[in-house]
Amino acid sequence: MLNTETPATQHASLDQYPTAELVNVLVDDQFKAVEAVRAAAPAIGAAVAAALPRMQAGGRLVYVGAGTSGRLGVLDSVELYPTFSWPHERAVALLAGGSGAMFVAVEGAEDDVAQGAADIAGARVEANDVVLLVAASGATPYVLGALRAARAAGALTVGFANNPGAPVAQEADIGIVLDTGAEAISGSTRLKAGTSQKIALNTFSSALMVRLNKVYGNLMVDLKATNAKLVRRAVRLTVFATGAEEADARAVLEQCGFHVKVAIVALSRNIPVEQARALLETAHGSVRQALGA
Repeated sequence: MLNTETPATQHASLDQYPTAELVNVLVDDQFKAVEAVRAAAPAIGAAVAAALPRMQAGGRLVYVGAGTSGRLGVLDSVELYPTFSWPHERAVALLAGGSGAMFVAVEGAEDDVAQGAADIAGARVEANDVVLLVAASGATPYVLGALRAARAAGALTVGFANNPGAPVAQEADIGIVLDTGAEAISGSTRLKAGTSQKIALNTFSSALMVRLNKVYGNLMVDLKATNAKLVRRAVRLTVFATGAEEADARAVLEQCGFHVKVAIVALSRNIPVEQARALLETAHGSVRQALGA
């Protein structure tokens, strides 16, 4: 029996726990998700290093999963644009059962090997793409079908699973095993297995974006200011990075479409926005390099 499906013997009377104890047990069990990701950190680092040149060459991140795992992939993919200005078309999410399965479970969709392969073909996966395949069991047929098709297309495949020896991790170019063990509620991998997947995907994509010069120091300088909150954040980040007065920072941001990177270089070097933008382009988007730091 898979670790994720094995009943946790220490919680055989979970339904009889007082509410306070029940809540504490469910919370405490989540700490094992962090431990599992920490143990997998070297593999996550290897995946970032392998993905970087493909992204620099114009490749895409393609997330594949079913159920909770698939929905977590969708979540990571859609957050890359507002956080790092990563183009929508370069973060593709393939979910067993289609986009509707994000909200309503599509029974049996995860068992379709052929559909996984067909969805990879439909997404026109190529050699520069990085395909992230997520499955708690590590043996979801839809995900395995996608994995094999992605490998045949020459893409880099990264498999995330919550069971040692899982096919998704073994067959991928890089396997990331998040060994979270038995769930407090037997088989409910939306609990700590899902939490570990969220942490691992978040860590992978965030580290990759740092390597792609989307961050200056620890500041999120390539965000898309698509609402009032993010406009205020862009102003705060620019003020923090440059020491400029808020009014001056806002004025420069308005000139460059609230692109924080450009505003930081323009204010720091006291140059026009267009010159700052050109410097950043020459520096491959690195604020530090554009500033000569």
